[in-house]
Amino acid sequence: METLQDRGLTALRLILAFTVLSTTLHYAHNVIRAADYPQVEGVSVGMAATLVVVAYVLFTVFGVLGYRDYLRGRYWRALAFLMVYSLSGLASLGHFLVAVPQIPAFWFATIYTDTAAALLLWAFVVWAATKLNRVTSADQLSTQH
Repeated sequence: METLQDRGLTALRLILAFTVLSTTLHYAHNVIRAADYPQVEGVSVGMAATLVVVAYVLFTVFGVLGYRDYLRGRYWRALAFLMVYSLSGLASLGHFLVAVPQIPAFWFATIYTDTAAALLLWAFVVWAATKLNRVTSADQLSTQH
């Protein structure tokens, strides 16, 4: 468990900082310049912008809950929340389901930084879960003897 609190907490903070920066930039651009992104048929630009705001807030709440539970040592619950939060980055790839956005290169790049952030969160969750499984297995073995 020390590894999760020491090395794990530092890594988590760095990953979350990168994720918050990337998703905030990307989602804000999606709202401010919603008309520049490919539109889903039947969804107005205003409705699309509203959905982006709602999604951003919901995903960020999961990130905050994950971080809070991680600090409190509720690791499995934290990892579940962090996996949900990672969807905020993967959702950015959804633009390509409609069409390739014709936006400036910087904003286009945030689609990929969101994806990278999601993959970093996944890697962190897998690493932490592996550490937790080792601790749990060791605890079970010691109580059996």
